[in-house]
Amino acid sequence: MKAVARVTVLFAMVVGVLLGTSSVAQAAYYNEYSDIASTPDSNSCTAAQGFAAGATYLYVVKTKGDDSRAVIYRVNKSTGKRELMTNGTDKRSYNTWLGHANDMTISDIDGRHHLFVVTMKSSGAQLVKLRYDGTTYYKVGSYAVKLGGVTKTVSGISRVSVSSTTLTFFFKSGAAVYNGSIPLRANTGTVNLSKAFDLKVAGALVNGKTVSDLTTFTNQGFFYDASTKLLYYPLTKDNRSIVLVYRGITAATRGTLTSTSTLSFRITSSVYSKFEIESVGTSGGRLYFNTNRSNSSGAHDGVHVFKGYSG
Repeated sequence: MKAVARVTVLFAMVVGVLLGTSSVAQAAYYNEYSDIASTPDSNSCTAAQGFAAGATYLYVVKTKGDDSRAVIYRVNKSTGKRELMTNGTDKRSYNTWLGHANDMTISDIDGRHHLFVVTMKSSGAQLVKLRYDGTTYYKVGSYAVKLGGVTKTVSGISRVSVSSTTLTFFFKSGAAVYNGSIPLRANTGTVNLSKAFDLKVAGALVNGKTVSDLTTFTNQGFFYDASTKLLYYPLTKDNRSIVLVYRGITAATRGTLTSTSTLSFRITSSVYSKFEIESVGTSGGRLYFNTNRSNSSGAHDGVHVFKGYSG
């Protein structure tokens, strides 16, 4: 082969490698969303809190300012049809047992659907179990949550695994994540937490850059996807919401974790002065979330999905 030809071939190979490397290293960033449905105030419940995404429906809790009552909405993720669920235990449209209801997760037990909701109460139940059938739900269980024998008011919950005997969760308080489990069919008892890991926020890359005031953002709920080993962690401040993503998470993960630099989400709203992502969840690979949103015209809470993302 002539020298000129060899140089040409080598140049083409180098360019190909560089282009391939660039493609792999390109950070995936999502900053647009679509509205699915509004979740209006009802029964004096004005604050959007816990969220969970099922195969067909999205579930949202809204609470009264003093946490004395809560309502639950069911939204069809495809059609946007919204329904206010009925409290079948007390035969009314709201309940009085969910406290602040800051986060929740879904789990089926013996073929029946359940929501597990963290209340953030310092006394009584820190975790409430609801069974639901269609648009009706029933209170079927309540548990104390403790760390080292002391009541722990956790603010986040996500299902990790279900076995024939045990239901295992991640619980979150601030940026600290804990392991906790209950017997699969128990409706009372104590969830004894053990420390799992911490989610590092400082220095996190969002679209390849740091956010100078990210450590001043407010903690919200979170979501763990066991099928992909991804953990999604929303943080909010004023009209900005960011979702950090942590890779390779399992129940055995320990230490202080750094979010991935290759996948991030951010909404900076020009329409709403308050745009708070309360919690997130995946369904069919898409990332759904609920919000507390408002501007000068009032509240505009809703459920939404990030455009373009398929995890």
